Amino acid sequence: MRRAVVLSTGAYLPERIMTNEEMESIVETKHDWIVERTGIHQRHIAADGQVTSDLGVHAGMEAIARAGVPADSIDLVILATTTPDDTMPSTATKIQHRLGITKGAAFDVNAACSGFVYAMTVANSFIVSGAAKRVLVIGAETYSRILDWSDRGTCILFGDGAAAVLLDAQEGKGGNDDRGVLHSAIHSDGQYTQLLATNGGVSSTMTSGKMFMVGKEIFRHAVTKMPAAVEEGLNALQLSLSAIDWVVPHQANKRILHGVGQKLQVSDDKVVVTVTKHANTSAASIPLALHAASGDGRIQKGHLIVCPALGAGLTWGCTILRW
Repeated sequence: MRRAVVLSTGAYLPERIMTNEEMESIVETKHDWIVERTGIHQRHIAADGQVTSDLGVHAGMEAIARAGVPADSIDLVILATTTPDDTMPSTATKIQHRLGITKGAAFDVNAACSGFVYAMTVANSFIVSGAAKRVLVIGAETYSRILDWSDRGTCILFGDGAAAVLLDAQEGKGGNDDRGVLHSAIHSDGQYTQLLATNGGVSSTMTSGKMFMVGKEIFRHAVTKMPAAVEEGLNALQLSLSAIDWVVPHQANKRILHGVGQKLQVSDDKVVVTVTKHANTSAASIPLALHAASGDGRIQKGHLIVCPALGAGLTWGCTILRW
């Protein structure tokens, strides 16, 4: 059976760091309040003129270099983003060209904070079906461009960043001990579109609009739907919760991550948390966490990892993989 195996990861965070103390000069808030409510200490902000494709190129370049494979061996680039450079063409095609990838296809996926799981689900389908052999999945966002900096309920939560995962088609035996993606599933429910959205769009206001969120409702959905997506995947694989080595969830805020861990009966030390250092980077947050935890040695070859997410739409899902 063909499996989508992780060859490498890459990541990039813009140089500029905005601390909670700096946020105090922008909006009515306090460092201690932000930390208590979210766990966030700082976020990275893209420089003037620095666009989403710039961040994605940095992350993709590192993933390719770490894998030690030629760029032209990649036959598909999938970019998960809600903040593309332009309305068209897709930002993925710009990244494809700048990375020197000359064959195959490239396209964007927009599922907000669930974007990486959506992109991984598509990438896995391409590999399992034989339609692609090597896929570069990138999550890249410049959320600072769509934030209302007077809205304390959103502007303190988000930051900019990018991360990449390079997937390779390899033969497995078809069991749960195989390396690679074992299960990936996605969901959506459009009745909740107004819980997390922007107040503009190309065909409605001819602007990108600014973000707004009903925080309490998003929290409620996150701590129920994300664990449910994990359990759905484990049930499909006929695995128990005790099989989980690491939970690497969408990095929304620390309270949500703690709630997800509790629902899954996983101790806090088995939940990878990076939101404290870069805030919510939407589609980039799970691959940033994977990059950090594999880079520092926590995630080891053979570990079973669950990656649940929830985002605007509402969209949600989970990728389960063996490292």
